[in-house]
Amino acid sequence: MRVTRLFAATALALASTFALADDAEQAIRKTLDTLQLDVPIEAVSSSPFNGLYEVRLKGGRVLYASADGQFVMQGYLYQMQGGKPVNLTEKTERAAIAKTINAIPAGEMVVYPAQGEAKAHITVFTDTTCPYCQKLHAEVPELNRQGIEVRYLAFPRQGLGSEGDQQLQAAWCSADRRSALNKLISGKDVDAAKCANPVSKQFALGQSIGVSGTPAIVLQDGQVIPGYQPAAQVAKLALAAQ
Repeated sequence: MRVTRLFAATALALASTFALADDAEQAIRKTLDTLQLDVPIEAVSSSPFNGLYEVRLKGGRVLYASADGQFVMQGYLYQMQGGKPVNLTEKTERAAIAKTINAIPAGEMVVYPAQGEAKAHITVFTDTTCPYCQKLHAEVPELNRQGIEVRYLAFPRQGLGSEGDQQLQAAWCSADRRSALNKLISGKDVDAAKCANPVSKQFALGQSIGVSGTPAIVLQDGQVIPGYQPAAQVAKLALAAQ
């Protein structure tokens, strides 16, 4: 009888927990709907901090909310582990970004493969009209020599319809994307017929993970490095991010 009562009590407690979690998710989603977020909500779940819920947005960014949905905040949540602060928010966001970026098919990118053994890869949101993107591109051969594969995604920094957008579409619609991108970045014209291309989709993806300028370098672990970095520093970061 005791065992029966124990199982019954446990089942009741679990049911209550699930009901509360479901109510909290509904309340939080209702609140966020009123905020008219441009990014879809992927999941709502309990956070390590009691009473605080984690809201994962498409692309990887994280928000936090109270169970009743009356309080919503954006910021870093730290936890002391072994006497040291661990940034739980950054850890969650990086994992989500890595999963999203690393799942993009190679056929949708412009890829510059590593020479010899591939030791790591980076994914770069680029714009052909961006001076610092041009500077980084000049160092791609050195990155390739160091075993770093460079994968490009399109991010027209001045928006869709801009000169950068038109150039990026021309690159992605070319039979030889690498050659076309090389020419455009060096200031030459490329004549390519219009085609279905992923430029606008990649632009939206970049915005969803917090990219606001170019170049933006995404490491394998999901860390986003904004702005230009010399090849030696990029290689060091890329190799450490595996």
